This record gives sequence, C-alpha cells and structure tokens, in this order.
Amino acid sequence: MKIRLFGLALVPLLAAPPVFAQDAVAAATDNDGSPRGVATNSTTGGDADAAYKRWAVVGSATVLQPSSRPLDGSSLDVDGDTAPTISASWYATPNIAVELWGAADKFKHDVSDNAGKVGRVDQLPLAISGQYHFGTPDQVFRPFVGLGYYQSNFSNETLGSVPGAHVGVEDAKGAIGTVGLDMNINPTWFARVDARYLDGSPELTVNGSGTGEELDLSPWTVGVGIGARF
Repeated sequence: MKIRLFGLALVPLLAAPPVFAQDAVAAATDNDGSPRGVATNSTTGGDADAAYKRWAVVGSATVLQPSSRPLDGSSLDVDGDTAPTISASWYATPNIAVELWGAADKFKHDVSDNAGKVGRVDQLPLAISGQYHFGTPDQVFRPFVGLGYYQSNFSNETLGSVPGAHVGVEDAKGAIGTVGLDMNINPTWFARVDARYLDGSPELTVNGSGTGEELDLSPWTVGVGIGARF
C-alpha cells in the first residue's frame, strides 16, 4: 500500500517539469520568438542565477525503514513506518546550502520476533546537513547530495517482558547522508524526491540504565514532497 501511495504521488510531480521548461522558454524569448536580452545582476551573477533565492522549505511524506535483525543473536525485528517530514534550507551560494530536517510526527514501529509482535517504539529524528546542489537554480532537474549529523529520540517503548522493569532505547546519534533531486515547477515551487541514510546504534536500557546491548537500526528514508523558495 505504501508503494502504491508513493506511485500516485509521483504522477503530478513528473508532469510538472515540462510546464517549467515551457515557462523558461517563454521567459527567454520575445513575442517574435527571438532571444530576449539578458540583464546581469551583481548579486546573483546573471541570468543563470535568476531563480536563486536564499531560503527553501519542503514538506514530504517519508518512509523510514530500520535495518533488519538489529540485535545480535536475536530474531528481534523493527518494522518501518511513514510520517510527515519538514526541511528548511539556507543557501549560502546558489550551490551550497545548510539544511535542517526532521519529522513533523513520530515514526511508530512495531517490534517482533519469531513468535510475533512483542512491542512497539516511536522515534522522532532531527538532522542538520551541509548540501551541494548541482547545476544552476533555473534548470528543471537539479540533483543534490548532503552530509551531516542527526539525533533520533525514542519514546513510548513497550519492549520485551522484564518483570518490574522498563526496557527503553537511548537516543540514536550519528552521521546522516542524503541524495535527492529537485524538479522545478516555476521559480518558486518545486517537487523533491530524496533518500537518507542514518547511521546509528542506540543502546538498550533497563529502568534507565544502560545494558551494553545496542540496536543496529541504521535506517533508510525515502521521501516525496513539495517545496517553495523565497
């Protein structure tokens, strides 16, 4: 069902770039079809940076999938979930940006083993990354990559059955890598698809004390969203 919903979401996004391309051609030509004169801009560097704006925000539907069998010597498994995510980016240059990304709601994970469901846990990730966006702001398709640091808070744990004790999960912390593609609709609006890898192994706790056992969750995320520049 998640794959089907993502496929339906992609249909209007894939139809949008040709509209942007037509608008770009119309903006670059006069009524008789001849090339329009280019006015340089001392701030952005000319027509190639005509769509360059300092800020961008993106809202996405994101699937987060932890790695399978994250606890050594155990059949324990943590399933994936879908939640809304939001990002805000500041562009130091047309190509270099700093992004703050996080979940707008918790990812809710069922936890199971060979015998079936044994509990659940929620997580709320937040990350900051440096990004490089290839090409110029006015091109239709614009890929980007990023690297940064994230922290994911776990809550509402109902894991295992230790009589009189609460089994919890410490915050996950580590590196986050991002690859993505922006598809410009017009100079303000764009569609985005991205994938992220969160490298982290939070420790299991009992009544707040560490056990020395780590969950190698290290999840992938895949997101589809709409953004705006200003």
